[in-house]
Amino acid sequence: MKHPKNVFLIGPMGAGKSAVGRQLARTLHLTFMDSDDEIESRTGVDIPFIFEKEGEEGFRAREAKVIDDLSSMDGIVLATGGGAIINADSRSRLGARGYVVYLKTGIDQQLARTRRGRERPLLENSDPRTTLEALMTEREPMYLEIADQTVDTDGRKVNAVANEIIEAIT
Repeated sequence: MKHPKNVFLIGPMGAGKSAVGRQLARTLHLTFMDSDDEIESRTGVDIPFIFEKEGEEGFRAREAKVIDDLSSMDGIVLATGGGAIINADSRSRLGARGYVVYLKTGIDQQLARTRRGRERPLLENSDPRTTLEALMTEREPMYLEIADQTVDTDGRKVNAVANEIIEAIT
């Protein structure tokens, strides 16, 4: 495959999208963007606050706008939020505007990677495992729908995952 102008990373929370994205951007000499960071930058508040004040629906509307704006750029590696693919327009835009990589990870790995943070409103409940399982059941078909490549990240170093993606696109 010819080197794409954009690489978009999709997958569940805890899959390593931001870490892998930063490494890819450095190696490919592209600009790294994170849709969640962009939402926080534009609003001046963190994502849990947006969820608290506007609910998930309000957050998803903001997210769809950011995905549209960022995916219109050229020369970026974009780490999306785990639910960015819920919006059909966002899925279509990501699929049409760049090379989409689904970073796949298991529930145990997600729990290990997300247990310390408080920035994941969907996991603020007494049973995060059940929540993650339900989210995966709902979202995985959407990840697979637009993915040009699927890379398993469980137990793997960031460099190894990034190198696998680079091998596929260069």
